[in-house]
Amino acid sequence: MSLHRRPLRLPALMVLLALAGCAPGTVTARVDPPPAPPTEVAGLCAALHRKLPDRVAGLERSTTEPDSDLTAAWGGSAIVLRCGIPKPPKMADPQQEGIHVNGVAWLLEPLSEQEGGGFRFTTGMRRAYTEVVVDKAHATEAGMLVGLSAAVAETVPEGIADY
Repeated sequence: MSLHRRPLRLPALMVLLALAGCAPGTVTARVDPPPAPPTEVAGLCAALHRKLPDRVAGLERSTTEPDSDLTAAWGGSAIVLRCGIPKPPKMADPQQEGIHVNGVAWLLEPLSEQEGGGFRFTTGMRRAYTEVVVDKAHATEAGMLVGLSAAVAETVPEGIADY
């Protein structure tokens, strides 16, 4: 019995197939875009879409179906972003909880168990409302909003969205 091991040699095709399975965007998430926002808001959302990070909470960016500048996802549908949503009714409630991350204010809403648990975060004091829904498994990732907030701060000016 030999203790020498031969290096494992995989045919090139198998290696390429394995790498293709790890490529970003190979997972698709079904994300319904919000109703068509005003033209200015759609432009801000398109700029945000281009600046969004490739990874959020350690999850790779997924492709969305249908393809839209108003939507993005990471880890399949573990983290879903929709830009240009209508103003949430809870935004008017002064008792609602919120957080600030990298200069961006977010309305914080825990989701019910019927909604799958997790959280919904919605930007406030910006020219476009952006919603991020995080599933229960990833809702504990403290830095999840850091990269998203940086992209929002860079592309969506402060102000009051009026739609």
